Amino acid sequence: MGTKSNTTRLVVMAFLIALEIILTRFCSINTPILRIGFGFLPVAMMGIMYGPLWSGIGYAIGDVLGMMIFPSGTYFPGFTLTAFLTGFAFGLFLHNKNITWKRVLPASLIILLGVNLCLDTFWLSILMGNAFIALIPTRILKCVLMLPVHLILIPLVWNRILSKLPFASGQAA
Repeated sequence: MGTKSNTTRLVVMAFLIALEIILTRFCSINTPILRIGFGFLPVAMMGIMYGPLWSGIGYAIGDVLGMMIFPSGTYFPGFTLTAFLTGFAFGLFLHNKNITWKRVLPASLIILLGVNLCLDTFWLSILMGNAFIALIPTRILKCVLMLPVHLILIPLVWNRILSKLPFASGQAA
């Protein structure tokens, strides 16, 4: 962890979890089968700063807290697993690395195609009783829309803003 104290990590993680909850619950377009929003940004920042395990745990906590504080349907643990895997992937690909769109691309493809398209669609088909295949077209559209958003916003937010803050010192810029 370098020069960061555990207290600093705890405070920054708590802030990013709160920000993820706000962005996901209040700054997203939500339909029963689709959510388009910016909740991925704080999770990506957790991954960059603290690595796969902390980012995965942070996003899983954010998912559970967000559901408890602002319920938007039935709690389903599959989505918490998805949250953990999303944070883990961001951390695995982005921690202690130069953050460029080329570095974000494989992480985002795994998250958008593997986790969101496949796993989340499977969870939705279980919850809603819809056929997996019937949900796929709308969810593919989400992936197509979100990929360029990931590729632009993650490097932009990290390189132009967060990497310059004192709590982010010592990280790859």
